[in-house]
Amino acid sequence: MKKTKLIVLRGPSGSGKSSVAKAVRDLCLAEGGKMAYVEQDHFRRIVLKERDVIGGFNIQFIKESVLFLLKNQYDVILEGIFDKRRYEEMFEELILLHPTHNYFFYFDISFEETLKRHDTKSSRNDYGESEMRSWYKYKDLLQCVEENIVSEKNSIEETMTFIQSVSDLKNNKEK
Repeated sequence: MKKTKLIVLRGPSGSGKSSVAKAVRDLCLAEGGKMAYVEQDHFRRIVLKERDVIGGFNIQFIKESVLFLLKNQYDVILEGIFDKRRYEEMFEELILLHPTHNYFFYFDISFEETLKRHDTKSSRNDYGESEMRSWYKYKDLLQCVEENIVSEKNSIEETMTFIQSVSDLKNNKEK
C-alpha cells in the first residue's frame, strides 16, 4: 500500500497556484497516480457561500475532506490563499493526523505580479485590484512547518518540476 502525500500550495490571489495545482494533478493522473485536487475557493465560495473569517465552517470542512481523501489512498493537492491567521491551526491538525509525506509550498509573488497574472485569467472581471490589495499579505509564512518557496521568476513548468522533485511524486504509484 502506498503512503499518501499532502501537497499544499499557498500564496496570494493571482499567484498561479490554481494553474500549477491543476497541471501537477493532470501529470500525476497521466502517470497512473491517484490525486485529488482540493481548492479552498471552491469549498468556501461555491459549496458554502461563506466569507473567509476566523473560525469559518469551511476550515473544518476542508480539513475533514482532505483527511477523508488521504485515508482513502488519494494523494491530495490542496490549494488556496490560506491566510495563516485563519488556517494555521488547521494545518497543525492536518500534520498531527497525517505526520509524514507533507509538502508545503508558498508562492512568494509581489503584489504587482499578482495583478499582471490576474489580468490573464478568465475570472479577471469577478474582482479587481482593490479586493486583491485587501487580501494580499507579504510573506504570510506558516510557523508550524517549513514551506518551500516558489519564486515569481519560475514558469509553471519550472514550478511543477520543483514540486514533483521535492514531493517525489514520480515514485508514488500504487505497488
